Amino acid sequence: MKKVECIIRPEAFQALRHRLDEIGIYGLTVSEVAGCGKQKGKTGFFRGSTYEINLNAKVKVEMVVDDEQVEGIVEVVIETCSTGEIGDGKIFILPIDDVIRIRTKEKGREALI
Repeated sequence: MKKVECIIRPEAFQALRHRLDEIGIYGLTVSEVAGCGKQKGKTGFFRGSTYEINLNAKVKVEMVVDDEQVEGIVEVVIETCSTGEIGDGKIFILPIDDVIRIRTKEKGREALI
């Protein structure tokens, strides 16, 4: 099993959610996050004063899936979220040792379904 974490632009989330549904990925954890990278920050203007915004709003989408689903998910994320501009985001893939469904005590793959 793997955990796939995607940091994406907020405006790309609805399209990504739809595409993930199409390939059978329903279990997601979604968080509003802020961060910076090569995109850096931007300068804002408020009441006649300028100020630096060092962190950009992003959406973090997390899912735990079978190993064989990872490649398809990565392809969908790249196709859906890539604009070709700095700030499109990142995909992180991490190993998962086990999953336990609290209600039924099912473990492993059975707990993902």
